Amino acid sequence: MQLAALLLLLSATPETTERWHRVVGLLEYLEGDYANAIATGDRAELEEQGGFADEIVSQLQNSGADGAAYLERAKAIQAAIVAGKQPPEVTPLCGALARAIVLDQALERSPRRIPSLDEGQKNFAAACASCHGATGKADTELAKTLEPPPANFHDAERMRTLTPYKVFNTTSFGIPGTAMVGFQALPEDTRWAQAFYVFTLRQSACDHVPPQVNIAELATSTDVELAAKYGENEIACLRRVLPRPEKEPLQVAQAGLDRALELHAKGDLDGARQAVVDAYLQGLEPVEPLLRSRDPELVAQLEAAFTRTRVAAQRNQFFESEVLATRVLLQKAEQSQSSSSFWSVFITALLILLREGFEAVVVVGALLAVLKKMGATQQANVVHAGWASSLVVGALAFLFAHKFFAGANREWMESVVSLVAVGFLLYAAMWLNARANMSKFMGELRGEMTKAISAGSTAGLFFIAFSSVGRESLETALFLQGLAIDSPDGVMWGAGAGVIALLGLVAMVRTVGFKLPMKTLFSASTVLLVVTAVVLLGKGIHGLQELAVVPLQPVPFVQIDTLGIFPDLFSLLPQLALALSPLVFKWWEKRRVTTAPGPTAT
Repeated sequence: MQLAALLLLLSATPETTERWHRVVGLLEYLEGDYANAIATGDRAELEEQGGFADEIVSQLQNSGADGAAYLERAKAIQAAIVAGKQPPEVTPLCGALARAIVLDQALERSPRRIPSLDEGQKNFAAACASCHGATGKADTELAKTLEPPPANFHDAERMRTLTPYKVFNTTSFGIPGTAMVGFQALPEDTRWAQAFYVFTLRQSACDHVPPQVNIAELATSTDVELAAKYGENEIACLRRVLPRPEKEPLQVAQAGLDRALELHAKGDLDGARQAVVDAYLQGLEPVEPLLRSRDPELVAQLEAAFTRTRVAAQRNQFFESEVLATRVLLQKAEQSQSSSSFWSVFITALLILLREGFEAVVVVGALLAVLKKMGATQQANVVHAGWASSLVVGALAFLFAHKFFAGANREWMESVVSLVAVGFLLYAAMWLNARANMSKFMGELRGEMTKAISAGSTAGLFFIAFSSVGRESLETALFLQGLAIDSPDGVMWGAGAGVIALLGLVAMVRTVGFKLPMKTLFSASTVLLVVTAVVLLGKGIHGLQELAVVPLQPVPFVQIDTLGIFPDLFSLLPQLALALSPLVFKWWEKRRVTTAPGPTAT
């Protein structure tokens, strides 16, 4: 499911995305307004509803195979509206189809950045006030001449079904058959700012700090839904005081822990454990790179606290106290508002490039050195293609990280890449070890350059290079994007310096590698690949534990994140077994040779 969403996200064009948003907007409009049209019996309004259904069908018919998947459901809605069926037979169909499209097409229904209500007010006055009125009451002279009349944003009945996302869609695409035209030429941020601003028009001033609500929930909730969840007296502040961009994920984490406490109090231990996992993935994980650049010790404390809280939920012991301790650390993180300077971001970005790139460069450099010794130039090109492809993946991750590579998606990607890399690194280690122990074969290699590597090794070499660099490439992109919040220039110059340093490292590894004796090179490369596999195995299992796929069993031990060493039995035991496997294999090979029967005398 996660991979399918990623492929949709990467393949979607602005045109197709806008079409899906248009269809969803029309469906949500029907879901909210059809009941009122039936109640009034107004023929013009009913015809308008039918026109919306016709437009939905038309849009889906023009969407090719993707639209065909929803066409029958849309035609059923169209037929129900033509027949004048009652709202309970129509509106649930509209809502269900809208939600299906949003899920299947991975549509983003909230702004990428926290909207500016000041900007929304300014642009509302410039583009909307002539029809909707300066205060949103639709009481202008022009409004009196329009049929149907413009929306009155003070009308409680009208606002019952509106969300900022619906207003955003209406502003973007307009309403067919009315004076409301689309404003797609306006920047997306401006349209979102206007959409959020209109919800403040009928609200009184805010006189207190509102509850912690993330921007996605505010964008897709009506005032009625927010009142039911948070209380009627909170609506004004929720609409007038939007969450701070940097604090939002941490507020999600706090809310997730509150939810975990509620579930635990009801006796739902598994639900409480999952709520803690969600709080970590959705609240702490998105801002971890930024927090780590400012206070790495605090991030380490937070990660340990979330782990303890999950274990407490599993064992049903000391859960409330662990949640309280974790909340204290989250509050400390929220209170840390100082931004990093250019130079601190520069240094951090430089170190990230070196740290993440060192392991990959050494592994790929060792492979290239071996292939250079063999004269296998074609296979060297395969290795280059592998690591270069992983850099492309990293670049895409940097571009789309805000939308997709966060929380559970990021952990899944990193964990899968790590575990796949373990398999290919072990394959390479066994292949190199076999060559290192076959002197006759090594001599033949020097004499027969074109037969140095079997045809089956090509795909393996590609994936070894790809997976060795892939995880680091992805992780680097996510870290750099987090740091860019404080200083984009610091990230750019720091990353550039890191690339230059890595190029120097590549040159050194290749130069030294080419001068090593063949057997020494094979042996050293084998050890390096096994060590790298052990590191990635630890990181992969730890990622699955953060996703709650693998259980936790903490034990007293050191924690070294960069080496993939975590104080947990479920990661340490597999790592130990993998680290010892070459020694066991070597002992077994030696024993097999010594116990083999000698030649029979004749």
